Amino acid sequence: MKCNLCPRQCQANRTTNLGFCQKTTKAEISKVMLHSGEEPFLTEHNKSGAIFFAGCNLKCVYCQNYQISNGSGKQVSPETLAKLFVQLENAGAENIDLVTPTHFANVIIEAIKLYKPKVPVIYNCGGYESASKIIELCNYVDIFLFDLKYFDNNLAIKYSSAPNYFYHATQAILEAIKHKQNIWHGDQLVQGVAIRHLVLPSHTDDSINILKWLNNNTTFDTPISIMSQYVPYGKAEQYPEINRKIKPIEYKIVLNCAQNMKNKYIFVQDIESATEQMIPDFDSQTGDFNY
Repeated sequence: MKCNLCPRQCQANRTTNLGFCQKTTKAEISKVMLHSGEEPFLTEHNKSGAIFFAGCNLKCVYCQNYQISNGSGKQVSPETLAKLFVQLENAGAENIDLVTPTHFANVIIEAIKLYKPKVPVIYNCGGYESASKIIELCNYVDIFLFDLKYFDNNLAIKYSSAPNYFYHATQAILEAIKHKQNIWHGDQLVQGVAIRHLVLPSHTDDSINILKWLNNNTTFDTPISIMSQYVPYGKAEQYPEINRKIKPIEYKIVLNCAQNMKNKYIFVQDIESATEQMIPDFDSQTGDFNY
């Protein structure tokens, strides 16, 4: 079968040769953990059941998960993935947080067919998605957590090797909003769409264009998370303009724009969030989760 899971349309038969993501059709997991780093509207008690997949369909030069996005993990079957859902629920996970899932979407669907978790399933992706696949995933996923990284196509190509990123990401977001109405239980989002945007140093204009698009194209109750946690990582040292943390004035410029947005739920980070403590320890043991 030729792979068309993401906008790259590699057409690779991943059982015999590899496409851009350099992964076979078998899901690879780098880490399973109860994760405390997600937005407050996703967890009441700060316990996301995170499954970090190895590899990625993006090549972000500053990737904070660079260790796993460019590495390998343990191959698992849909049956094993479904069992991990159960293990995480039993450990107290408030959601099943599928991190970097795009290139393993078919395995995820098969796993959810075997066992649909009682807690929300989060599709936590980089935004470079096929709109048609998002429509299919709406039958299985409860919450779509999209990154919206770039407005400028030149930046998307330069930093993530992702041509036409904004077009594909926004088409996917619009389809998700169309097919997955937001449902809130108090302050907790249990179904729907949420958007993250990481502010990059030297590129506040791009962030402002993204916020303007979100203001015009998302619903009143679509939560928007504006992130200041950028830390130079991966290959960022090769790009002087992003080889530093964002400046307080840069973040302030972006947040001033956010004040004019219609969205009811806008979440912002403290500028002090720009620390490597925000990055999970991918070298530590998995703990009680067996796969």
